[in-house]
Amino acid sequence: MTPTTTASTTAAAPASAGVSTADVSPGVSGEAPTGVSTARTGEVSGDLSADNDYAAAGFGQRLGFGRRPALIVIDFVDAYLVESSPLYAGVEDELASAARVLHSARAAGIPVLYTVVEQDKGPTGGGVFARKAAGLATLATGSPLGAIAAPLTPQQGEPILSKKYASSFFGTSLATDLTVLGCDSVILVGLSTSGCVRATAVDACQHGFIPLVVRDAVGDRRSEPHEAALFDLDAKYADVVSEQDVVTYLAGLAASSA
Repeated sequence: MTPTTTASTTAAAPASAGVSTADVSPGVSGEAPTGVSTARTGEVSGDLSADNDYAAAGFGQRLGFGRRPALIVIDFVDAYLVESSPLYAGVEDELASAARVLHSARAAGIPVLYTVVEQDKGPTGGGVFARKAAGLATLATGSPLGAIAAPLTPQQGEPILSKKYASSFFGTSLATDLTVLGCDSVILVGLSTSGCVRATAVDACQHGFIPLVVRDAVGDRRSEPHEAALFDLDAKYADVVSEQDVVTYLAGLAASSA
């Protein structure tokens, strides 16, 4: 589920973190704002940060928390946590964070849904995705490594959606399920940040659900694609939020429904 390309390490923070268009000096007589290259490549001179450049272009607006969220636990399975697995990603801290978010979600009484990848061994299998990311064979249907990690074990009434591809929406009933549940937003935790989490957040946006990606509770096998994906998501498709902000928000929902 993780791309094999390496992303730039300059994307270390969400695009919207404390940035406004006021941080960029206006140009004169139709010239580009100070610090912004006029080259069509979009390169930025050294005196303007990536955050400020994106903010100057209007990216990174805040969507805010919704009124009727659901928690989606994306592919948090043993394949990424068992050290002998070829997909092991060292995401134990992210698992602990996801477990705390899950506890808060249940206390607030919001819907909780899970996704897992199951790659069929038949002629269609996982299609081009499985050919590109051969390690997904670890998640063949019936593989013990495809089990959801124990701290996140689903409870009665928490559905598990099986998927072949990156997005939790593609080829599943997730969009319909969220509509039936009356949800307007999704809180996303899981793996991997640059793969299935990113694809799910983009599709959530395209389906009209506010995506909230919990920075502490999503992980990747390398920091470079993880940080780049969070930067891009926060700039264009989702709000990247902290575990503490989400837990506080969910506690407020729990109190209002008590």
